[in-house]
Amino acid sequence: MLRCIKLNGPTTPHFPPARGSPPTGTPMSHRRRVFFVSDRTGLTVEALGSSLITQFDGIDFVRVTVPFVDSVDKAREVVAQVNAAHRESGKRPLVFSSLVNDAVREEIDKVEGLVLDVFGKFIVPLEQELGQNSMHAVGKSHSAGNAKDYNHRIEAINYTLSHDDGVTHRGLEEADLILVGVSRSGKTPTSLYMAMQFGIKAANYPLIPEDLEANRLPPSLMPLKEKVWGLTIQPERLHQIRKERRPDSKYADLANCRYEVAAAEKLMRQADIPFLDSTTKSIEEIATTMLHEAQLVRRVY
Repeated sequence: MLRCIKLNGPTTPHFPPARGSPPTGTPMSHRRRVFFVSDRTGLTVEALGSSLITQFDGIDFVRVTVPFVDSVDKAREVVAQVNAAHRESGKRPLVFSSLVNDAVREEIDKVEGLVLDVFGKFIVPLEQELGQNSMHAVGKSHSAGNAKDYNHRIEAINYTLSHDDGVTHRGLEEADLILVGVSRSGKTPTSLYMAMQFGIKAANYPLIPEDLEANRLPPSLMPLKEKVWGLTIQPERLHQIRKERRPDSKYADLANCRYEVAAAEKLMRQADIPFLDSTTKSIEEIATTMLHEAQLVRRVY
């Protein structure tokens, strides 16, 4: 559960109660509020905090993201929310924060919860090691001020969107990576993730029945084979995904899914194309593996 609360004014916002009952087998005592507090978008602290709490099974973490906490007044509003959550549940909330301003951080430290200050934890030893004080500038990690990085990201996203699902052959030679696979194997989300996170121009191309029957790559991809990577998926999972889109169709039929997956893997082996199984891997894992194995140059950070 993820909510995003924007603090705009001096009025203390009402803390939204958790909706619904705890999942079966998760008693109320095993629920815990988690706040991600940031002076900008909250994406960085949310990613780090979420990664840490996933290491604890059996606890139902109710997540609340509070971005743009860039003043003491807004910090006091957050303190009021966290303290209200503490009184409501009887459990100290976890508060992950990435706040640059010292006064704002000091205010957040007053909450009735466990404060995990990811900024303060690392910035002091870095200052000591580098022999230089940090800038204490708000929003540096997600600033559009780095025009080069920003332009690379936008250019990669535009390219990837215009080369989704084999919509055009034009400009394929400009691609850093070309993903192939059967329909619904994860090509589009992986391509978009690589564009957004790494600045990689990732085209994707579906392997259609004609390609599978011929047991060869589409002719337009043959000159670019060194850029081609494949995605495969377990037939049972593919069947589930396609059934939601087109129930009771040959497209979603389990036997057809088994045929397509087997034929696509045979084609990729025949063409000596590396491929990954997307069934149990996250998009992040797939994209990072391809970035590393293909020795691509990451253009944005």
